[in-house]
Amino acid sequence: MSSKRKLIMPTPEEDAAINRGIAADPDTYELGAEEFKQLKRVGRPRLETPKVAVTIRYDKAVIDAFKADGPGWQTRMNDVLKKAVARKHT
Repeated sequence: MSSKRKLIMPTPEEDAAINRGIAADPDTYELGAEEFKQLKRVGRPRLETPKVAVTIRYDKAVIDAFKADGPGWQTRMNDVLKKAVARKHT
């Protein structure tokens, strides 16, 4: 089963109720197409090559050694593994 969220569209009745609520609230409004186009994404930019989530087992001593250096231990572990792969393929 996919863990990604799925968009559930409102029924016509629900959509009408939403629009009535928007119209009745002076502090909100529905964005028009042009306004919607002007919105900008927030948060981190998407990675060109995103990381892959995996489940893997390491010796406790290995994990403890990386964690001992504080936050960022997974990034440091990734860097060590990348260097090992680069050495193997040169």
